[in-house]
Formats: sequence, C-alpha cells, structure tokens
Amino acid sequence: MNIRTFALLGSTSLAPLLLAAPVAAQTAQDAEAAQAGDIVVTGYRAAIGSAQEMKRRSDAIVDSIVSEDIGKLPDNNASEAISRIVGVQVLRYNDEAGDVLVRGLPNVGTTFNNREFFTADDRVLHLQDFPAGVVAGIEVYKSGTSDLVEPGLAGLINLRSRRPFEIDDTNIAGEVRGSYNDQSRAFDPSGNLLLTKRWDTGIGEIGALINFSYTRMTYRNADRYADSAIISPLGFNEGSPDDDMTVTTPGVGNFRFPANAGNFYEKGIRHRPAINGTIQWRPTPDLEIYAEGLWQAYRGDVLRDSFNVNFERPDANGVPPTIGNVVLVDGEPDKAASFTKTGGYVPEFSRAAQDDKTDTYQFAAGFKWTTGRATLSGDFAYTNSRYEAHETKIDGQLAYAPTINVDWDVKGSAVFDLGDFDNADPANYVWRGFYQRHLVTKGDGVQGRLDLDLETDIGWLPHLQFGIRASDRTASSQSDDRYAYVAALGTPLASLPTGELSLINDGFRGDPQRFQNWLAPGRGAILNNAEALRQLSYDALGRIDPGAAGSFATADIPYNPLGGFRAKEASYAMYGQGKFAFDLGGISADGTFGVRVVNTDGRYSGNSRVVDPDGTVQIVPQDTRQNYLDVLPSFQTRIHFTPQLQMRLAFNQTRTRPGFWQLNPSLNLVQNGAGPDGSPPRYGATGSGGNPNLKPLTSDNYDATLEYYFSRTGSATVAIFYRDLNGFISNYTRDVVDPEYGLIQINRPENAGKGRIKGAEASFQTFFDFLPGWLSGFGVQANVTYLDGTNALPLALGEGGRQVRITGLSKWAYNLTGFYEKGPISARLSYNRRSSFINSYNRNANEDQYAGEITRGISRLDFSASYEMVKGITLVGNVSNILGKPFNNYRYYNETQYFPRDLRIEGRYFSLGVRFKM
Repeated sequence: MNIRTFALLGSTSLAPLLLAAPVAAQTAQDAEAAQAGDIVVTGYRAAIGSAQEMKRRSDAIVDSIVSEDIGKLPDNNASEAISRIVGVQVLRYNDEAGDVLVRGLPNVGTTFNNREFFTADDRVLHLQDFPAGVVAGIEVYKSGTSDLVEPGLAGLINLRSRRPFEIDDTNIAGEVRGSYNDQSRAFDPSGNLLLTKRWDTGIGEIGALINFSYTRMTYRNADRYADSAIISPLGFNEGSPDDDMTVTTPGVGNFRFPANAGNFYEKGIRHRPAINGTIQWRPTPDLEIYAEGLWQAYRGDVLRDSFNVNFERPDANGVPPTIGNVVLVDGEPDKAASFTKTGGYVPEFSRAAQDDKTDTYQFAAGFKWTTGRATLSGDFAYTNSRYEAHETKIDGQLAYAPTINVDWDVKGSAVFDLGDFDNADPANYVWRGFYQRHLVTKGDGVQGRLDLDLETDIGWLPHLQFGIRASDRTASSQSDDRYAYVAALGTPLASLPTGELSLINDGFRGDPQRFQNWLAPGRGAILNNAEALRQLSYDALGRIDPGAAGSFATADIPYNPLGGFRAKEASYAMYGQGKFAFDLGGISADGTFGVRVVNTDGRYSGNSRVVDPDGTVQIVPQDTRQNYLDVLPSFQTRIHFTPQLQMRLAFNQTRTRPGFWQLNPSLNLVQNGAGPDGSPPRYGATGSGGNPNLKPLTSDNYDATLEYYFSRTGSATVAIFYRDLNGFISNYTRDVVDPEYGLIQINRPENAGKGRIKGAEASFQTFFDFLPGWLSGFGVQANVTYLDGTNALPLALGEGGRQVRITGLSKWAYNLTGFYEKGPISARLSYNRRSSFINSYNRNANEDQYAGEITRGISRLDFSASYEMVKGITLVGNVSNILGKPFNNYRYYNETQYFPRDLRIEGRYFSLGVRFKM
C-alpha cells in the first residue's frame, strides 16, 4: 500500500515547511495514490518524514525540524525547539534556552529565509526571540556549500517562515494556550493566528499570508552562590600581616574559601509579539515575484534581588573580620568546609527594576525567473533592530555586621545564616546607594544578492551556479549610567519615598538555604518614585561629595562618552559552484564543488578611559580599521550504494568574524590606590574591554556520514567530523606587566592558539507501524553526540600555549524521544542531556596556578500531548522541565580542588490550549 505524506496545517500551530523540489514531486505522485483510497499521514509522521527527506536529498549535511516537530514539542520559541536536533546544544538561563552551540561551538551563522538576519548590535539573530508561531521550519547546516551565506565555524542555522504558495486554498488556523509556572506561580497566555489565501486572476496566481503570534512568560529563578575569588585568612603570602584576619580556631593553619557568598533572585515577564506577512505573485509559470516583512519584538519587566556577604573586607574602621568554629574538608586540610564570621564588612543587598524592549524589522523583495536553461533569482532586504533598557536600582546594607554561619558545600553551593538577626525589623536596614542606567544598542543593514543557475550539456556536470552578494552593516551601543553612594549618611531604608518595606519573595523550592528573605521596597514603588529618589540622591551627594552631585542634577542621565562603540562594516561576496553527477559500476554519485570569495571592510570606534586613584578620568578616542579577503573552497559528494543507503563526504573552509562588541577598541582601566596603611595595592590597575586586534576565526572542516533510510519515517545515520581551528575567541582574565601602571589585571576577548574538534553523531528514528492495532502508534527518535575539542590558551596567560578543553563544549549530548500517535491522540515524551562543560579559564592572583570554572551536566524532560476533539479542533497540553534539575557550576582554584559556585533553580511549566483550523 502506498502512503501519502504531508504536514497538515490544521494539526498544529505551525504551517508545513517548503520541501525540496524532489519531495514536492513525490507529493504530487502520492496525491494520485491517495485518490485511490490510500492512507493519508499527518502529524508526527508527516513532520519526521519531511525532515528526513530534506536531510536525504540535501546537497549539504543538514538536520532540520519542520512545523509539526516544533508545534508538537513543549517549546515556546525556536531556541527551545532546536535543542532536539542531533549535535545541537543550548545554554539556558532564566527558564529558557538562549545561546546555541552546534557540535560544541557557539560560532553559528544565522539566516531568516536564507538571508542575513540579526538582533540589535549582534551579528546573529536571537533564536529565543522567535515565537514558535512565526517559524515553519529550522535547518541546521553542518557543512556549507558555496552558495550559502558564509556559515560560522559551527555551521549555519536557517529559520524559514511560511509562504502562501506552500498552502492550498484559504486557511484560518491558530492556537490559544495558557501556561503556569510552578516557581513564579503565574498564568500566562499565548497564541498565534494564520490567515492565508490564494487567487487565480487575469494577471496570474496571487497568494497572501499574514501571521500573528504572541507569547508571554513569567519566570522566577533562585540562585545561591559562592564567589569565584578564592582567598585565605592569612593572605596568599603567609607571614605578611597586611590583610590577615583573626582565626580563633586553633591548629587549622592557613586555608582557602570563597571571598563572598549570597543569594540572587530574578523575576521577570517576557512579552514576545510578532507579525509576518508575505505576498507572492506568479504572472507566468516561469516567473515568481514576492515581498515579505517581519516585525519581531520583545518586552521585558525584570526584577533582580541580590544579597551578598563579604568574608574578606574589614569594617569601617579598617578592622578585618574574625573567623571561628572552622571545620576543614576531610582529606583537604587547606580547604574550609564551614566556619563562623564575626565583625568585618556589613552584608549588602540591592533591588533592581528594569524595563527593556527589542524591535526588529525586516522587509524583503525578490524574484525567481526561469528562461530556457537559466534560472535567475534575486533577493533584496533591509533590516533594522534596536534594543533599549532602563534600569533603576536601590542598594542597601545592614545597619550592623551580624554573626555569619556559613557552610560552603551543601547540595551544590554555599548556605548561610545571620545568627539572631531580625530580617523583619526595618531598623536593621540602611540606604547604601541609588543607580540608574539607560542602554541602547542598535544595528541596521541592507543586503542584496543575485544567483544564476545554468543547465549544461555536460553529462557529469548538469548545473553551473554563480552568484554575487553585498551587504552594508552598522552597529552601535551606548550605555549611560550614574550612581550615588550614600552609605556614609546612615539613612534608614524605610525613610525613602518608596513606601512600606516588605520581605522579598525568594523563589526557592524546599532549598536548604537558611537565610532567604530581607526587606526591600516594591518594584512599582522604585519605578514610580524614580524622580524623587534622584532628587534625594542629589541632595545626599551634596552633603557627602558636592563634585559628584552634578550627575544627578537633571532627570536625564548625562551622556557618557566612554559608554559606547560604533561599527560600520561592508562585505562583498561572489561564488562559483558546479553540481556533478555520474555512475561508476552501478554506484551513482553526485554533489557540489565551488569557492566563495568574501571581502570584509570594517571600521570600529569608541573611547577608552583611565581613572586615576583620585578619580580623575582621562578620555582617549579610539578608531581602528580591518580589511581582509577570504577565499573559501567547498566540496560535497553523496555516494548512493543503494536507493536506501548513501554516504557523504565533505570539506569546506570557514571564517567567522569577531562580534562587534569584541572588536570594540574601548578599554576601561581603573588605577588602584594604596591601602589604608599605605601598602601598595595588589594590582596597579584593573580593567576590561574589547580587543580591536582580534583576528577572524579560521577552520578547515572535514565531514563524513553514512545514512540508511529504511522507510519514509525510519532512518539510521552516523557521522564523523573533524575541525582544524585557529584563533578561537574567548574572554580571559590575565595579569599583564604594564610599563606605566605595573602589574595590572585585565579581562578581554583574546584569540586562542590552534585547536581541533573531533567527534561523532549517531541517530535513529522510526515508527513501529509493523505492530498490530494500537501498538502501531508508537515511535522513537534517539541521537547521541560525542565531542572532543581543545584549543591552546593564549600565550599571554603564561601557559605557554597549553591545550585545554574548549569552553562551552560538552563531551556528550543525548536526545531520546518517544511518540505515540493513533487516531485523535498524539503524545511525545522528550529527554535531553548534555554533560559537563568548561565556562572559563583564568589565573589566580599572585599564584602560578591554572584555574577555571565548570558547569555540571544538565538533564531535561518535557512532555506534550494532543487530542483532536472534532475535526479541526485539537486540545493540546505540555509540561516542560519535569525533572526541575538545578543548574550547578564549580570554581577550580587549582587543578584538583574546587568550591561550588552557583546553584540555580528554575521553574516547571504546565500549559493547556486549543488548536484550530477553518
């Protein structure tokens, strides 16, 4: 019996992905079969079959998700959905996936409908800002062909929207859904609506589509932490009493512990509306013209609370704290397990309210014209994106230094209490400071391309392809802020014009943290009284430091010439590519070979500053320029051993430009003064900033796959790959001897040395159609990725080019999904895990030791189900993050010893909704 496969629009909130031409042809053949009474396949089978066919017939090595996969997963946005693809890993924060890594690398190019797309001043789009309702499919290119916009080292991710010619006749479809977060305890609505229609007119066929989408998410995360800085009570140089603390526990000697511990809570509401529309016109069968537009937005209402206990700083009179009741870790006599701190610096806390938003627009027009043996196509677009944030923060501190009891490793991080401190007494809280910030980052760009495909009379070379592309980008960022430090006045926190104080909500779920709540003004009270707080800060600074009061003299935050950068960059590309096909002894082969030549011309500017110990600021304008040419060959071949079994071999070279913010020539350098007793500081200055001397990342990429397709929805594939890297970019903190300032510590992006990644992927999927009755509804998808990647640390770190694991790379990643689809019922249970990965490398102060931070393995389990109540009306339900596993990372202060850093607890999401089609 023949089977017709298509993704039915009404069975999900997303429309079908446009299939490759061979698939479309097959669909037409299947339609004829369906008229004879054959089975029509929809839902999971249709989506998996479409994605499988795309992978099978693609010139490049590509894995994809089509509409049904996204719509039926418990995912709110594109970045959540993409984490199910083999070889793809995501970094999560505040209850959603953010950064995407492909085969362990973050350097991924992104396109929308095969054209460049970006968010604000970034080079890439933020996938988490794309609601699932906008996207019809996602393609992850792991090897690049010459006709693609330049992929990053890790590959290229293309998001595809719907177009009306892909959908038959008139459709109204959509979804309405409500979600509940068990940590924020909030209900959120979301939904999307698709309207599309096609007309046959006297001037040809016309199609129009418009799609509205909206999601809202309320999150609440709780984090308890220990500092990354590791200290000792007798200083790092025993015998030097300059920074010694008093230790009352006899016989413990010198030992190590984090400099700070505390709690951090973040609560927010994310609104993500989007509208996209397309008009297609086919005046003749050989000519198609289209125009499309997208508005994608983000609105955030954020509240951040932090409480920090410092174990190193002295009190206001310069007296260091006293450490008692010291317990050391068994087997590690130089490492503290717990102790009690008295005296020293008072604990500090803050509450920050932030409103931020993003608006991104893209307008495009293009055509495709076939005449004779030539097909000419073009696409031209304008993109504009802007992000803006307003932050208002009140800082406080306790009125005295209570006794602090701390345990440094309890279920993944530090826990502490404040003895008999009364957290509900307003008299125990003092106003410390007031902070305001206004940040704007933005970018825009124009781009255009022309492509020509020529059919030839050469048997082994049926197609020659050529193209040109040009783009012109701008990017900028400007951050203006001001801070009033008023702790010296001892102003009661309760006296501020923000109304009554209340205990904050902690967000923990049964956590052992002993101190969780403190008093603070409400979010609305902070924002609504920002002008009164500004005036109060102005008056307070006038009493403490009249010279500093000027920044608070007006409602507008003064312009900060040191707070921004600007970039302007043009790129010009051309490519030539041939498609070949031939038979050798009954085995056929096809593929592509070509080269892409890209010239990049960029100018990057900003201002550096040096702050003297007396507060004097020197401003130094900076302006740099880069111009370089890349010649990027590619080769892909596909060998067909049988109609079901094929092998791919691929080679291509990639270059990845550094991010605009990484190329920012600005450097902020703050000189340190002498200590209270006149002793010299540990560092003459500390600083951070960008690095205008960064070079593009380079990579030679080798890939091989073996693919077996045993049914329309069944396949088993394996892949091996190797990446020869040079110049991988990451942020490093390093010590530098400067001729003017002496030993300084600086944090900035650096090109690492040579590196490599080798790895393998394996995936399997099938539906058990051969089983009898209701058992035939079961199906499974499983994949695993293994990665082994290292790069050389920069020589500037003093490691002599030492090879270390690449940051952000997990050695193992797994996805296991079970399906059930029979009649009106569909269900999916999806498990995802990635193993531990390195966050960063740096060196400890005054010690010749390697140090770094690692994140432990992360697991996630999600469930979704649907029931078609009547034709065209489907009830859907999802549960996300069922396991609720916390995020854990650990700070290694030498090669074998570590303290836990962060333990972050995220929420579970439950949703229920209705899909419809008319």
